[in-house]
Amino acid sequence: MSLYKFAKTAVSAIVYPLYRIRVIGKNNIPENGPVIICSNHISNLDPPVVGITSPRDIYFMAKGELFEKPFLGKLLSGIQAFPVKRGMGDRNALRKGLKILENGNTLGLFPEGSRSKAGQLGKPLAGAGFFALRSNAVIVPCAIIGPYKVGGKLTVIYGEPMNMETYRQNKTSAKEAADAIMTEIRNLMENYNSQHSSLDN
Repeated sequence: MSLYKFAKTAVSAIVYPLYRIRVIGKNNIPENGPVIICSNHISNLDPPVVGITSPRDIYFMAKGELFEKPFLGKLLSGIQAFPVKRGMGDRNALRKGLKILENGNTLGLFPEGSRSKAGQLGKPLAGAGFFALRSNAVIVPCAIIGPYKVGGKLTVIYGEPMNMETYRQNKTSAKEAADAIMTEIRNLMENYNSQHSSLDN
């Protein structure tokens, strides 16, 4: 068993019951071909939660400082994370991400770039739009609806895939593409909240 599979099994056994995770729309993730899963970001636990709820193995970016620690760096590499220098255009990370997609794999991104501790959506960086426009990947929006509370309920929603071909043909900017992805994530959150607020009334 690979380190990734082992970690996914171990983390699932702990995190699923701890936060009573409910997954919606898992079948919206294509079984084959390049995919970018784009999620909101409310906790440091978001990457493992997306990782264990997705049926596909995911490659995540992680801040480069973490890879400077020998043990942690090897561990992160073993679970398919790769380093990115935050706050600057890291060409190596961009090339690595594109290569992952060229090989038909799944890339996990958090368009906001950093956590929103209040749980509100922030403005997206252009990175998600860059990967969406420069690859042939399908975009799957994802909404994590918390909070992370032991014994509470955490919901992970995977929306319908976005076909970015029109954006590519129209030479849409990376920022505009990122905004469109963020709109889909917002819609997932709002639709879920409106449905559950109506049930509560």
